Amino acid sequence: MSNLNLPDPQSIDEILLELDKIIDECVANRSYQSIFAYIYRRTTAEIKKGIQDGRFADKERMEKFDVRFARFYIDAYRNDQFNGPVSKSWALAFNAKNEQLTILQHLMMGMNAHINLDLGVTGGTIASGDKVQAIKADFMVVNDILEGLVNELQQRISRVSPMIFLLDWIGQNNDEKVADFSMRKSRDNAWNLACLLAPQDEKGRELTITGADELVATFGGVIQQPPGRLLRYVLNVVRWVEEKDPVKILDGLRG
Repeated sequence: MSNLNLPDPQSIDEILLELDKIIDECVANRSYQSIFAYIYRRTTAEIKKGIQDGRFADKERMEKFDVRFARFYIDAYRNDQFNGPVSKSWALAFNAKNEQLTILQHLMMGMNAHINLDLGVTGGTIASGDKVQAIKADFMVVNDILEGLVNELQQRISRVSPMIFLLDWIGQNNDEKVADFSMRKSRDNAWNLACLLAPQDEKGRELTITGADELVATFGGVIQQPPGRLLRYVLNVVRWVEEKDPVKILDGLRG
């Protein structure tokens, strides 16, 4: 968490308000950061609905978990603005905010930092020792909520990136299954990190988080500059025909 004097949201409703502020700022700055911010805002709203609908075993614990998880992103975003401490994983994503990557690459770089790193740290620090197993069921319910959002998010992205289907051809699978597998694999990685952190003392956690951040940042670099001539060519085609204006991209995602 940040040492700067930043907003301190304590509920999901307050988190949603902070995310709305970030989205508005990104629009004003014509920043591609608005892509992840909007998709994350949409996901957080769905988590809130899941809590209200009783999909989680412990509503209060899940709200506390989701608030702490969201704070990692909000604090990283604010710290980046004011030259505060930022993980390498988030620094990579933020530094690419004005790069002409594909819409999907901008989204995935944010997802990489927030799920592969922040989510695991949240799980491993909110429930120490054997207590981490008590949150596993609710931790995994989020997979089902994300799965329910896949079709909707793919449709939203296709409005502003009409050739994104070419990535199906590369993966020899449909977008829904590819996206679902990616999110599930990331959340599995996050759970493994949570279990690794839970029994450790403060010093051990610090070393583990630093090492995890290095790995996640390395993977973020692969997302930013993927290997393989064919994949790079397809990404260039996708980028060539998709919307470039960050404001129009957000309008399209909102629909």
